[in-house]
Amino acid sequence: MTVALLTLRLYAPWVHSLKEKRMEVKSLLTRIQNQFNVSAIEAEEQDTHQVIVLAVAALAAGTAQADSILAHIQDFAAAHTEAEITAAETEFL
Repeated sequence: MTVALLTLRLYAPWVHSLKEKRMEVKSLLTRIQNQFNVSAIEAEEQDTHQVIVLAVAALAAGTAQADSILAHIQDFAAAHTEAEITAAETEFL
């Protein structure tokens, strides 16, 4: 069994308040959790308006399956938000 962690850093230039950011983060996290049945949180930069850092953890049978799941999640996130993904980091535990 493989535990996979995906960290996404997004830039949302239109966000000018923490309330706007929370709405965007909550929407994206809920969609990811419902679509992929994974754990997802806002990991860092909670007080920075235009930077969103999400961490997604998934369990898989092997590294190849975990890598595929994380790739699908990254594509899904890119398609379901106007924020630009500036960095993505994958880690297998």
